[in-house]
Amino acid sequence: MQAVIFDLDGVLIDSEGRWDEIRRRLAQQAGRPWPAEATRAMQGMSTSEWSGYLVSRVGLPGTAERVAEQVIAAMAELYARDVPLIPGAVEAVQRLAARWPLGLASSSPRTLIDAVLAASGLDGQFQVTVSTEEVAAGKPSPVVYSRVVGLLGVDPAQTVAVEDSSNGLRSASGAGLVVVAVPHDAFPPADDALALAAVTLGSLDDLTSELVDSLG
Repeated sequence: MQAVIFDLDGVLIDSEGRWDEIRRRLAQQAGRPWPAEATRAMQGMSTSEWSGYLVSRVGLPGTAERVAEQVIAAMAELYARDVPLIPGAVEAVQRLAARWPLGLASSSPRTLIDAVLAASGLDGQFQVTVSTEEVAAGKPSPVVYSRVVGLLGVDPAQTVAVEDSSNGLRSASGAGLVVVAVPHDAFPPADDALALAAVTLGSLDDLTSELVDSLG
């Protein structure tokens, strides 16, 4: 294997519930019902995609840009108080960074990616970080993974992606990477998406150098 690429939300930080809580609160304040499919649909979307979804599908008032500003500001405020690192995240990143170049393919906006990595002390571990804001489409489109692979200068077929959500698994698989699934208990991926993974782990403690080697 030549490199490892991590997702951020749901893999390294336990933030999916916080995104969901803030978006639901905005809908409640606007008197709009929360569609049953909305939470899963927005996982992996880029900022422009999920903010547009909140306006067009959920019915939040105002522009998508304004809605995005409100949600991101609320997330930044939460991170300023506490970065909800998933157990084993720092150790997994450090462990694999000792062997391979690391990339990050995240649906979070650039401001939040940088804030989380700086606060957690992981900013020096990644050679490349890309937000779906910086590519043509969010997950499940493969473009964010293809961009990270290109910037790292590695072969996607010899690169491991670590993902948790349905859209993330589909994105990494679509880009031709070897996918490792670490599902989040609160937001488990769909069975067809999970089937795209070469291996499914119970926790980041199981993401070892020996496992990555075996996937080659």
